[in-house]
Amino acid sequence: MKKGIVLLLIVLLVSMVAFGQGSKDKASTADAVLKVGVIYISPPGDMGYSYMHDQGTIAMEEHFGNKVQVIRMEDIPETDASERVMENLIDEGCKIIFANSYNYQQYMQNVAKRYPNIYFEHCSGYLDNPNMSNYFGRMYQMRYLSGMIAARMSSNGKIGYVGAYNTPEVVRGINAFTLGVRSVNPKATVTVVWTNTWFDPSLERQGAISLLDQGCDVIAQHQDTTQPAQAAIERGKYAVGYNADFGKILGDERVLVSPMWNWGNYMIPTIQSVIDGNWKSQSYWGGLEDEMIHLSPISPLVPADMVKAVEAKQKEMHDKVWDVFWGEIRDNTGAVRQKAGEKMSDEAMLTIDWFVEGVIGSVY
Repeated sequence: MKKGIVLLLIVLLVSMVAFGQGSKDKASTADAVLKVGVIYISPPGDMGYSYMHDQGTIAMEEHFGNKVQVIRMEDIPETDASERVMENLIDEGCKIIFANSYNYQQYMQNVAKRYPNIYFEHCSGYLDNPNMSNYFGRMYQMRYLSGMIAARMSSNGKIGYVGAYNTPEVVRGINAFTLGVRSVNPKATVTVVWTNTWFDPSLERQGAISLLDQGCDVIAQHQDTTQPAQAAIERGKYAVGYNADFGKILGDERVLVSPMWNWGNYMIPTIQSVIDGNWKSQSYWGGLEDEMIHLSPISPLVPADMVKAVEAKQKEMHDKVWDVFWGEIRDNTGAVRQKAGEKMSDEAMLTIDWFVEGVIGSVY
């Protein structure tokens, strides 16, 4: 009898210790600081693309406070060297890694396959994995609206566009911008020059100067710095910014408007899903309804009737009664690429490799 009681007491004691240890482990897991890695293609000081990504990271840090610790890696090349950077972040304890540029995607997928217990988030690409998502926003909508403004403010209908690479993201933006331009001035043209770099202030500036020398009086861009806009302003011409509010940064009203990002609106719920233990791989393409994209304040130089026209068109997109790539669309050789009444699919937009009518330049 005594032996039975002793055995029972031992079992109960072991169970209590095990339960206490289990509760302690759960508590420590819940209280643990989540380490987050972020990889930027350029320094946040570019005041453009990586700057706005870092603003999203800062918003996420402020939201979660001491629940997260962010490790930033800046100016990382889109080569296999980025794989080593990701692995170093994992070695430092990061459980989720964000990478903000298109050509990181294959390298990120390679690492994701080697580390199935780490979460990976790739911006602007299309590859995924059970532990890797891709995310972006429908920036083409803001490009269209900025094109409307550019056309209204151009005196000669010659608008220039400094493009980075001929990726679907950039081509889609140029096309949307041009469709917006031609909705206001059907005879206007958009001349494109390529820099073949995301971040090279000198090349970006030279690209803008070459367009200005050709007679363009508004310069738009898909680049990571303010240099194209600054070159236009120095010539007394107009500019359309990108990523951040260039009008505020440069302090000049000749920056007509800037299509802008709000990356925090994606990062915050993503980090929350990791903390809650319900993160899932997804392909996310947020728009106006998610407030992932928006326009900066429009320059007071833009006439009030144009501002109202832009606001009305934005409401149509928000309410999903109209969108940029709906209806007949011709390419810049005059061939019909989409018939009247048709709507371009997301897949077609995400892989687009041709220019619309009105663009002067070549994708390849």
